[in-house]
Amino acid sequence: MRISEILRKKGTDVVTIAPRTPVRELLAVLAERNVGAVVVSADGAALDGIVSERDIVRRLHVVGADLLDRPVAEIMTTVVHTCSPDDRVETLRTTMTDHRIRHLPVLREGRMVGIVSIGDVVKSAISELETEREHLEQYLLG
Repeated sequence: MRISEILRKKGTDVVTIAPRTPVRELLAVLAERNVGAVVVSADGAALDGIVSERDIVRRLHVVGADLLDRPVAEIMTTVVHTCSPDDRVETLRTTMTDHRIRHLPVLREGRMVGIVSIGDVVKSAISELETEREHLEQYLLG
């Protein structure tokens, strides 16, 4: 299965936030959109970084409550693993596991066309297993 198939099912909406946005506003976006990470982008299309709940917690522990008024750019991850719509889900699963990543932006020609979470990858694996099981049952039952 390819990443494009996951995006076809879940959609291509990518939640973005500007680098200068205060962390306090980032928290509101995460809560309102019920997501665990947001892509940081000055123009809403190019990838500047990514920021997750984990990034917030780790910096909050170090900086304290003052973090809430600081810009997202101070806590975002700037070296972002990405994938292409043409990549295979199996490859992505390995990348996410090896690097302990839960969200990967999907890029085509340097532009964001979606985002894939570990939950999306797990759902696709379960779907593939269910399809395989159904085929085996049909084969065995004639």
